Amino acid sequence: MCQLARDAWKLRLDVIEELRRAVGFDAYAWLMTDPATSVGAAPLADVPWLAELPHQIRLKYLSRVNRWTALGDASVALLHEATGGDLTQSLVWEELLVRYGVRDAASVVFQDRFGCWAFLELWRSSPPGTFSYAEGAFLADLVEPLTLALRRCQAGTFAAPPERKRSRAGPVVLLLSPVLHVRAQTPETVEYLRVLVPPEAGRFRRRPTTWRRSCWPLRLASTATRPRRGCT
Repeated sequence: MCQLARDAWKLRLDVIEELRRAVGFDAYAWLMTDPATSVGAAPLADVPWLAELPHQIRLKYLSRVNRWTALGDASVALLHEATGGDLTQSLVWEELLVRYGVRDAASVVFQDRFGCWAFLELWRSSPPGTFSYAEGAFLADLVEPLTLALRRCQAGTFAAPPERKRSRAGPVVLLLSPVLHVRAQTPETVEYLRVLVPPEAGRFRRRPTTWRRSCWPLRLASTATRPRRGCT
């Protein structure tokens, strides 16, 4: 998969299906990141708390336990192990995940000497509940080839696209509340987001569960330009 991958979105979808069989988990979120700032983007998620994703993103940026920017040379961290079983040390768990019966989380960071390219979190609530040392080691073995593949996919996005006639030339502005709800936006914002994260809905129709839950939960201010669910 890593050798043939040309698209980071499809690669993540395919790898997740393999991980589901090999490791087992109840929910996940896999974000690409800007290699220079480590800011997350292009999220792919399958979680039962979809409506609370903006809240979770905020908590994740505020949390210090197993934060993707603080793992150092470690590529995989297990929440139950890092907290010594006291999951209340994790802000994300204490304010959100506990309500969904999550008993452990595996955090995987894909980084190399050029920067951080993505991070993945797997959550487990059903038996056996916690991730084992062997499962953590298995995930760690996958980091190097996946990092290389994700980086190569991202490099491909810098290829010059065909010339497009832009309908507008105004500023792209998106105003968010402290809890990441959209307060206002310029008309150009929707057009820009469609270019940045193409809908490509038809490609995922055979995976309805993943497609339904992998959208970024933006509440667009203008109903006249509202895309179909999942487009942005």
